Amino acid sequence: MKESVLDYRDYADDIGLFEMYVPEKPLTSEKEKEPAVDSLLEELNLSDFKIPSLESLDFDRKRQVLRGVLNTLKPGSLSSKGNIALDRLLQFELKEKTTFSQIDLINDHFQNIMGTQIGMYQGDISTLELDTIVNAANSQMLGCFQPLHSCIDNVIHSAAGVQLRDDCDVVMKKQAHAEPTGYAKITRAYNLPSSFVIHTVGPIVQGVPGNKEIQHLKDCYTRCLDLCVSISEIRSIAFCCISTGVFGYPQDEAAGVAIATVREWVSEHPGIMDLVLFNVFTDKDRELYKSLLEN
Repeated sequence: MKESVLDYRDYADDIGLFEMYVPEKPLTSEKEKEPAVDSLLEELNLSDFKIPSLESLDFDRKRQVLRGVLNTLKPGSLSSKGNIALDRLLQFELKEKTTFSQIDLINDHFQNIMGTQIGMYQGDISTLELDTIVNAANSQMLGCFQPLHSCIDNVIHSAAGVQLRDDCDVVMKKQAHAEPTGYAKITRAYNLPSSFVIHTVGPIVQGVPGNKEIQHLKDCYTRCLDLCVSISEIRSIAFCCISTGVFGYPQDEAAGVAIATVREWVSEHPGIMDLVLFNVFTDKDRELYKSLLEN
């Protein structure tokens, strides 16, 4: 018997999906950052981490240690006081970043297909002020547990805060089995400038993608967009390069699938979305998407 996959309506109330997230007030000055980090590190168990005495570390190293420890934190482990302290720190760090709205992102290189702008942006997906961004998750859907790993899953969870993992844990416990490849879940975005995060599980590829892997990658894009149709608050979305990191999908082939799938979906759903953005990080992906979008 095939295991059922939860629809977002099955868990929306459990995680307050449509409740407005009111972030904590950010720290008021740069001087407050180090005491905030010190306080959080005092709450967390550092015994499993081979680090020198905190007193010997400068602020940047302490902040790196904090991120690494939070990357490994089990859901629900941070106290209410710790959550507030972390949110204030993350909100201050968000203010320090340059963020980009939909108006900032659209330029002459974008295509208009049936009323939807489609284009590319190279940079940090956690700085995009769109309705939703897409996270390339693994089948457990709880984020990357490798300290300081550079994958998009880790970047998004680190910037959003621990509530993102907590919500994913609630959803996955309710589903009671791993997320199948090609499916997607949605949560609030917490300390990110976007409103939502859609988490999708791409195919793992060893060598040349077969028909099954190609279909699963298409499913990732269509199911994320189908989620957007279901939720009226979402009219803009930024996709990361799903499956092209440690999951091994060749970058050029993944880009081709992504653009063809999105173009087909947008053509079949005219005017539903205002913006579909392909967010890339590497120069190689920038050139791939630029070339494909121009054709």
